[in-house]
Amino acid sequence: MERLIAHLDMDAFYASVELLRYPELAGLPVVIGGGSRNRPEETIDPESGRTIRQFKRLREYSGRGVATTATYEARALGVHSAMALMRAARLAPDAILLPTDFEAYGRYSRRFKAAVGEIAPSIQDNGIDEIYIDLTGVTLPEHDAGDETDVTEPWWRARDVARAIKDAVRAATGLSCSIGVAPNKLLAKIASELDKPDGLTLLMPDDLQARIWPLPARKINGVGPKTAKRLDELGVHTVGDLARAELAWLIDHFGESRGTWMHDAAHGRDERPIVTESEPVSMSRETTFERDLHASHDRDELSQIFTELCADLAEDLQRKGYAGRTIGLKLRYDNFKTVTRDRTIETPTQDAREIRRAAGECLKRVPLERRIRLLGVRVGGLSPVETEASPLPAGEGLG
Repeated sequence: MERLIAHLDMDAFYASVELLRYPELAGLPVVIGGGSRNRPEETIDPESGRTIRQFKRLREYSGRGVATTATYEARALGVHSAMALMRAARLAPDAILLPTDFEAYGRYSRRFKAAVGEIAPSIQDNGIDEIYIDLTGVTLPEHDAGDETDVTEPWWRARDVARAIKDAVRAATGLSCSIGVAPNKLLAKIASELDKPDGLTLLMPDDLQARIWPLPARKINGVGPKTAKRLDELGVHTVGDLARAELAWLIDHFGESRGTWMHDAAHGRDERPIVTESEPVSMSRETTFERDLHASHDRDELSQIFTELCADLAEDLQRKGYAGRTIGLKLRYDNFKTVTRDRTIETPTQDAREIRRAAGECLKRVPLERRIRLLGVRVGGLSPVETEASPLPAGEGLG
């Protein structure tokens, strides 16, 4: 039986969740990023009792935060994820700025995945806002047994199932998603981006040359900026150019493994299975400060942030049922130099106090003369556990 793989991508996920909270912003350029100081100010109109909100504008922002995502209206102005907010402010000064709320995004993520699982249970979780779904052989109650001699019939059934999934996601979350259906994960990922937002795209094997080959080579998931630039320099601009390149030539320029993979990808070949369960290697929490902090002058603030990172990481471990033995610290200085330190403890932990203690020992092994731009904590060497650990009191200090 031919494989039918779907890739589901929520449309501007974080921004769309915020628009549910603030429906008055629908149709406006909105950028999500930065800290809690970007929350709107709310007052109550004494006459009507209605809530009146004053939203921050990008032009008011100062700091080094980055955009987590943006509405399609903001994207049309040139704003995109991972862009520095100060640069985004120059492109779209009147855009609304909202802080990130990962707790809310996590709730909506769990809702949409549960809704999909009711229809097609074979799901590969690929992040907070995207999944792969194996639609091979999946049918809806209204599908008759029918005559399966028509080779196109599985595709039309997959289309019906994809529509049902889109409807279920909207019913569960109020949000739209885009789905691409193809013979494999690589093509399904590309297909899900062809008709955004709220798209449903079937990409059959015969569609490869007409729909995929004209696209830029960077549209292949796995062709990053450096590879795309190198391909450009070699005169390979589109997926079709890549497909027409000789395998030996690609191997000569990119090595056997990379060259062979690009040759296969350009011809739409991808045998990777749907992975429904996988054990995480590590979990981490980190934050980039709005301003550089110094270990001496900003000790209290750093201490609070350090403690909160450890507590949040412990909650992540407890919620997902893991403990780890390798505790790591990550620092990035104001000159952008990054240092990491690890410590392996005797017994796996998901306890905030233990994580904080081990990370604090790592902190003693790094120089703290320069100001700090980023702080992160990591737990690796994970193993499943069932017990929960105690929370970390907010008063724990730095060092």
